[in-house]
Amino acid sequence: MTDQHRPVYMDAVLTPNASLSPRAFAIVMGLVGIFSFAAGILYLTIGAWPVFGFFGLDALAIWFAFRLSFRSQDQQTRVLVDREFMHLSHSQRGKPDKSAKLPTAFVRVELDEPATHMSWLRIEHGSRVFVIGRFLTPEERSSFATALRAALNRARRERYPAPV
Repeated sequence: MTDQHRPVYMDAVLTPNASLSPRAFAIVMGLVGIFSFAAGILYLTIGAWPVFGFFGLDALAIWFAFRLSFRSQDQQTRVLVDREFMHLSHSQRGKPDKSAKLPTAFVRVELDEPATHMSWLRIEHGSRVFVIGRFLTPEERSSFATALRAALNRARRERYPAPV
């Protein structure tokens, strides 16, 4: 994105934390399947045969919920700050990639303090607002906002040095 002669003040890739590894998912689903089958057989032996099918539906619903969760985790946001621009790009499987190139001189980093789960990390430029890091914890958002502000200040100081 930048020349090799331009310093990069920040190059961060934000990705959500994985809830389960593929092996852990297989173990959890195996346990759910075994429990559902065993409980279904128990109800089948006492004559409540429709319950057996509902246990299967429950296991299928749990599997489907995990698959949706894994799909939402397959995203990343890249933030690159050089002397002149902040480059934002966001990619998520199944959706078109989004990107923006904003001048460092006019970019603001906003985060409501104290950071809570409802306070979003916003990159503002004029009337355009970009919300990034929705999947970060409040502490991670606050830490990233501080680091991003510092990177922008360093980029601005190089581009607009103080008069001597």
